[in-house]
Amino acid sequence: MSLGLPLASCSIEGEDSDEAYADRIREAKEKLGNRVMILGHHYQRDSIVEHADATGDSFRLSKMAADSTAEHIVFCGVHFMAESADILTNDQQIVSMPTTRAGCSMADMANLPDVEECWHSLIEELDLRDPISRENPDLPASEDDNFLVPVTYMNSSAALKAFVGRHGGIVCTSTNAKGVLEWALTRAGGFGKVLFFPDQHLGRNTAFKMGFQSEDMVVWNPREIQNFEQINLARFVLWHGFCSVHQRFTVDQINRLRESFPDALVVVHPECDRKVVQAADADGSTDFIRCYCADAPSGSVIGVGTEINLVQRLDSQYSDKEIHCLDDSVCPCSTMYMIHPKFLAEQLESIIKGEKRNIISIDEQTSTDAIKALNRMLEV
Repeated sequence: MSLGLPLASCSIEGEDSDEAYADRIREAKEKLGNRVMILGHHYQRDSIVEHADATGDSFRLSKMAADSTAEHIVFCGVHFMAESADILTNDQQIVSMPTTRAGCSMADMANLPDVEECWHSLIEELDLRDPISRENPDLPASEDDNFLVPVTYMNSSAALKAFVGRHGGIVCTSTNAKGVLEWALTRAGGFGKVLFFPDQHLGRNTAFKMGFQSEDMVVWNPREIQNFEQINLARFVLWHGFCSVHQRFTVDQINRLRESFPDALVVVHPECDRKVVQAADADGSTDFIRCYCADAPSGSVIGVGTEINLVQRLDSQYSDKEIHCLDDSVCPCSTMYMIHPKFLAEQLESIIKGEKRNIISIDEQTSTDAIKALNRMLEV
């Protein structure tokens, strides 16, 4: 059983019950058949996941959309995820969301104008070079080179993925961040740097796993005056962004769990603070956390540091184990929670009617540039 409180039902006043929405969704899916594919992120509520044709993390779902022959992809997640799906699918496929209000606060912490200003400041102040000044930016640089290589987390806008693609950079996920950063360092050269955005914690935790120290990393906040002397000594410039859900987890929460259950296992997401990751037994992506709970011995008590919908689903799935949310208060992702069964029902019904509603469409140039960065990641 989870230490986290049960999630309150998100009712919409004056509307049908969740079961009535479920009936509408099932009826619409039956009418649409293989014309539609519904994707549900791990952090979605159960009343959405039950209707999903596939569940997973953002990149896995986007790849599944690209491999699908469905005419319509309905992405039950947040905005940047649907953008990635539109980039990877073909021109005949239509990507939409139940509501376009579902964004990501962390992704929003890094916008294109701020990142471009940071990029140009670093190049000018530190005498760094743009990787596209090389004949082939995808080849390793020499020890005497000083390139600035941009890396963006999958949890970022299409505009930032395109920026990275244009400047010889690469995308990463929480699963492959270490391999991607190693790739980026070899392209930066001996005197170069890696600019990582938007999540500082994933960047920091990954750099520590690679053997780097605190002095090798600096945080860039576009609202603060920069210390370029300090930045010049670092190898990683980390954007100041963070996930509002994973920021909630603390070492004290881990300690309290272990006081109650001395043999408890703890697994957290690498978007958590460095001290939390150090105190845990393991850290990894949502799929890693799922596998960790699945592979733990029967009878295990497991504390999990990630969004509560996934934690409670794991606790229900593995009845022979006690799976607790480290945060003893409800910690859903508020923007993921905007995807309500009402909106999913309405979106499917609008497709049946032939209406163009909540469509996510990325322009051709942005898609072309973003695919460059995504393809580099796939090659790694």
